[in-house]
Amino acid sequence: MHRYNMQSESHSEDHMNMQSEPHSGGHMNHSAGEMSSSGEVPEDLKEAENPTYEVGSQAIIEADHMRGMYGAEATISGAFDTTVYSVSYTPTNGGEPVEDHKWVIHEELENPGEAPLEPGDEVVMNATHMEGMEGATATIDSAEQTTVYMVDFVTTDTGEEVQNHKWVIESELAPVE
Repeated sequence: MHRYNMQSESHSEDHMNMQSEPHSGGHMNHSAGEMSSSGEVPEDLKEAENPTYEVGSQAIIEADHMRGMYGAEATISGAFDTTVYSVSYTPTNGGEPVEDHKWVIHEELENPGEAPLEPGDEVVMNATHMEGMEGATATIDSAEQTTVYMVDFVTTDTGEEVQNHKWVIESELAPVE
């Protein structure tokens, strides 16, 4: 009987250790899985009527929001007209504060009112691009009315496939030569 108790204590300790391990990962260390999304977009988001890069077309990414992104050839999986924001926030999961995160769109904010919001405005995000983002209070760093794109690409460093990455703005894309 004593032996049984030791096994059961040991089992419960292991279980507790698994639950309490901290989740680590900096902004530039996202895996392709973390950069991918379901492709769902807010219901009130308007598709771009005449985007520079049509859905299904190719473009080169000239943004380095994450490792392996800059210079990657992307397939456009969505194009939408909206106001896009760079924001600073502290993640709800206790991670390090994030400065100048690109990009969150107007439709991913909780009751944002009329676009565009002004730098310094505080808003609550409904975006789920990254852990700890949903429900976090963000400060607007910049606002721009533009076409935003959801893109599929293969990372230039590890060759991993990324699906429905949100968001890249038009000025961060270049035509495929």
